[in-house]
Amino acid sequence: MQQYLVITIIGDDRPGIVEKLSALVCAHEGNWLECSMAHLAGKFAGILRVAAEETQVAPLQNALSALTEVKAVAEIAVAIAAQETGFRRCKLLLVGHDRPGIVKEVTHVLAARGVNVETLESWTDVAAMAATTLFHAEADLALPAGVDHAVLQAELEGIADDLMVDIALHPTDPS
Repeated sequence: MQQYLVITIIGDDRPGIVEKLSALVCAHEGNWLECSMAHLAGKFAGILRVAAEETQVAPLQNALSALTEVKAVAEIAVAIAAQETGFRRCKLLLVGHDRPGIVKEVTHVLAARGVNVETLESWTDVAAMAATTLFHAEADLALPAGVDHAVLQAELEGIADDLMVDIALHPTDPS
């Protein structure tokens, strides 16, 4: 019977980390399903999901624990239905002048409404012609049945002026 592992990785960035991880997964007859990995401030950080036969899970966990290049932790994940009923998907797009607290304020509004942040990516860059730093964020959200898209958009716009950002929500569920 197959089990799913969620593996987190962090360590000093260097060539060959992904190759070593993929070789371990393959050596334990695992199937690399999905991942998100990045170079952040000289570190390599990632998370991936692997399917493996039950008999291979413990040996794979042990092999990952023995890695010296990175710290890798593999946890067994309980399979969850692909689409929970009652949730609607949307994408949040945000851009504005960088300052502390943007993520905190936005996620506070989302959490108060029971909105689940399924993915979040953020980055900074220099604004063209202004030499100021801009903060960008994109998130995939799952809205519970009782949350109205327009009301949530209005609540986010209510904090946007204080944060000096533009925030937009776009439904991503098929109509």
